[in-house]
Amino acid sequence: MQTSQPSVTRVFPPPHTTTDKGHGRIEIRTLHITTALNNYLDFPYCGQVFRLVRERIICGKNKRTTETIYGITSLTPQEASPSRLLALNRGHWSIENGSHYVRDMAYDEDRQQIRVKNGPRVMATLRNFAISLLRTNGYKNITSAIRRMAANQNQAFCLLGLHC
Repeated sequence: MQTSQPSVTRVFPPPHTTTDKGHGRIEIRTLHITTALNNYLDFPYCGQVFRLVRERIICGKNKRTTETIYGITSLTPQEASPSRLLALNRGHWSIENGSHYVRDMAYDEDRQQIRVKNGPRVMATLRNFAISLLRTNGYKNITSAIRRMAANQNQAFCLLGLHC
């Protein structure tokens, strides 16, 4: 006598997986998305829920780490497929890392002494404003542009639209 399995609704449809090799490691990212949880969440504009599993294998050391994160996005499956969500997630980190790297290289931010109350946040905001202003005006090398502005303050005032 055969028994039939009850039909099981999958919470997560088939995943999207990428594999990258570089910097002495292999990184496997598996992204699962679903809309089945949208009605259960008290989260405004929930378009889909995702689970991202990151597996890192350090080559030559046989060391393996796995990290699982969960997220919610307002993007619907029609607006963002699993591959696009994975690309957006990866792109976020490149922007984040690029911003911190430029601030540290241009302003030596990691060694700053401002550490209390809102001081660090205010200084980071001012530095981001200065970097954005320089980039908007076509400067590619921020460190060089900052040195140029320090040597000739009139240039800095002109960027701000003052005393040109």
